[in-house]
Amino acid sequence: MPLDQSIVMQIILALGGLGLFLYGMRLMGEGLELAAGANLRNLLEKLTTNRFLGAFVGIIVTAIIQSSTAVSVMCIGFVNAQIMNLSQAMGVIMGATIGTTVTSVLLSINLAAYAPLAIFAGAIMVMFFKKNNQKYLGQIIAGFGILFFGMTTMSSNLKPLAESDFFKTLILSIGDPILGTLFGVAFAAILQSSSAAVGVLQALGGAGAMALPDAVYMVYGIHIGACVTAVISSIGATKAAKRTALSYVLFTSFGTLIFAFLSAFTPFNSMIVNFAPDNVTFQISLAHIISSIGATLIMLPLEGIIIKLSCIIIRGDEDAEREPCRLKYVDERLLKTPPFAVSQVTKEIDRMGVLAKKNFARSMEAFLNKDANLIKEVEETEEVIDYLNMAITNFLVKLNGLNLEDSDRVKIGSYYHVVSDMERIGDHAENICEIAQTIISKDETLSDDALEEIKKMQTLVNNIIDDSLKMFESSHIDQKRIDLVSKTEQEIDDKTAEYKDNHIQRLSDGICNATVGTLFMEMLTNLERIADHSTNIAFSMFPKNSTVPHKQRA
Repeated sequence: MPLDQSIVMQIILALGGLGLFLYGMRLMGEGLELAAGANLRNLLEKLTTNRFLGAFVGIIVTAIIQSSTAVSVMCIGFVNAQIMNLSQAMGVIMGATIGTTVTSVLLSINLAAYAPLAIFAGAIMVMFFKKNNQKYLGQIIAGFGILFFGMTTMSSNLKPLAESDFFKTLILSIGDPILGTLFGVAFAAILQSSSAAVGVLQALGGAGAMALPDAVYMVYGIHIGACVTAVISSIGATKAAKRTALSYVLFTSFGTLIFAFLSAFTPFNSMIVNFAPDNVTFQISLAHIISSIGATLIMLPLEGIIIKLSCIIIRGDEDAEREPCRLKYVDERLLKTPPFAVSQVTKEIDRMGVLAKKNFARSMEAFLNKDANLIKEVEETEEVIDYLNMAITNFLVKLNGLNLEDSDRVKIGSYYHVVSDMERIGDHAENICEIAQTIISKDETLSDDALEEIKKMQTLVNNIIDDSLKMFESSHIDQKRIDLVSKTEQEIDDKTAEYKDNHIQRLSDGICNATVGTLFMEMLTNLERIADHSTNIAFSMFPKNSTVPHKQRA
């Protein structure tokens, strides 16, 4: 029997409302995340090993970005990048299950009448306001309005459908504890958002299509379904990251079993219905909140047992699978939360700078002590530096394509050059090793004066590398260090010219031969170039049209 045309139109409008609801939720979440920016990043930086503090941080962060899925994926990325350990991550994830209930509370309040006004106001702010923070606020307001407008459209068009016998039979069938839970798992997995899935149930409740006893098991299933994205994101990750995803599944599964038992064998559902007898939307929200908070409070003290169980299931030594050439702090899962990704790529670049500095120190030791073993170490580290140069640059390209704060976008623009300068320092250290290898193989020796000049240059270059890396790490203007780097860089230029003249004189006097003379000149050139690249790093955060010096990238 063909469907009535009006019913088809109502289904289409209900689906359109669902689309607006999902888009509004995403728009609002992204706006909140961008507006929070560095504050969100700093909050997570202060995380300690205390599981209760971690849970509190999880609540706050999830309430801000409105996605427990995003937080759980982010935590798996942090564990994979060795920023968090498994215990810290689980504390945050458990807290995230509470933070995600904020959306259901908002949806249980009837704000639909203000939705069109919010959409209009938000659109005006996004289109005509100049400052990014104002645009982000406009995005939040517009997303809020679109979310409620979609919710209203969905609910109003579901009401006539709720009267059909087919729809009633369908709701009754998925109201069964097992089928309802499985439906909730699948629904949340498809939407990749527990907040959105619960919101749809609230829309059905508001339309009179669903009562709390029909919805409660779906809510429990939604908690488990929210884990699916996290599990998928752990594929190909480290064992610690996989254990984090498994611990998340175990935590939600145990919590679901506890509250499914309460709903089946206690007056739990009746108590919620009696608390708000005329508001099914709020009843569903309340069941979502109580089960989320209750599961967290019950399972948080048992976190250690959950972690041990995940380690028993996923066995193996993590260190055995580590490769030397890899990103330590950066993980592509972090791209879901750009403010954190910017923070972590900064740490990765800091790490690259430290490796470049160590390689310079090793190359100079190899040169001065004629140590061939150190040359091999420099070559091995140079492979890591080259890999980091490529991997970090690729990550920066992806990060630059996301919505970022203005300050973070400026950082990303400068980071391309910083990574290149650090890689060039590594290259020059390798050049110094080639000079050292030539001296060793030909059994050449520099004069005492030449060696003394090289050592003086080494001290100056060490100083400028140290100060430059500290300036980059601090990311703020320190006038004393600016003056110090500029002074050291000029002194290196002056000493280079002076020492070249001195060596020409030594060649004329027959103190040094032509081979050694060439090697000495190459050493001075490499040392001067390292100083130039260090200067670029030191002043990388300054505008290119500023009076701060920027050397040629040789």
